Amino acid sequence: MAKRSVLTYSQYAQEAVRLLGGLIREGRKERGWTVQELADRVGVSRWTMQRIETGDPRCQVGAVFEAATLVGVQLFEPDRAGLAKHLRHVEDKLRLLPKAVRVKRGEVDDDF
Repeated sequence: MAKRSVLTYSQYAQEAVRLLGGLIREGRKERGWTVQELADRVGVSRWTMQRIETGDPRCQVGAVFEAATLVGVQLFEPDRAGLAKHLRHVEDKLRLLPKAVRVKRGEVDDDF
């Protein structure tokens, strides 16, 4: 049987996920939606929605982003045009970078 590794998250990542969950909860309440109503709109269970709102970092990022979008939490850019522009920039930059990163084998003696 394969050994299952345990993921650990930095303090910063944990706090960021909790913040996003709190913003989602705030947006949901401002719209007067129940947890179940938002869960139905996102397409997840009530239990998963509760985990998203409490900042469980193991939730699927797509579901978290969909919940945030539905309740009006700004993720990266204030509008889709800005998001598309930013996405194109990142994709262009990624095309210029190597496709793979190789493991470095010891130090290279480049002292001529």
